Amino acid sequence: MTKFKWLVLPGAVMATCLICSSHPKAYAIAQQAPEYTPGQGGWDQPPAEYRDVQRKGFHDGIEAARKDFDHHRRADADDHDDYRHPHVDSAMRDEYRDGFRHGYDIAMHHLWEQSGNR
Repeated sequence: MTKFKWLVLPGAVMATCLICSSHPKAYAIAQQAPEYTPGQGGWDQPPAEYRDVQRKGFHDGIEAARKDFDHHRRADADDHDDYRHPHVDSAMRDEYRDGFRHGYDIAMHHLWEQSGNR
């Protein structure tokens, strides 16, 4: 029975390492708390102080995260054309990207939690 314990423990450690290394940002996303305050709406609602372009980025970021999660892709907002080349006026690109990244991170956190990977 003692030999069995020594076989199980390294296997469990190896499995944990493989899971964490397969999604490098998954652990960081799972540790982030979503910025949500009661009375503000659901988790997928942008903050009330966001301007229109930030709201658009926020919603686009949520959709991008859902697609990445559903297709088991690496969690990275920077990988999306909408983030890199937003279809907004050049003066508003930073605001759009800020909203996109925030929506993406919140959605990934929510989806990760809902999938039981806490």
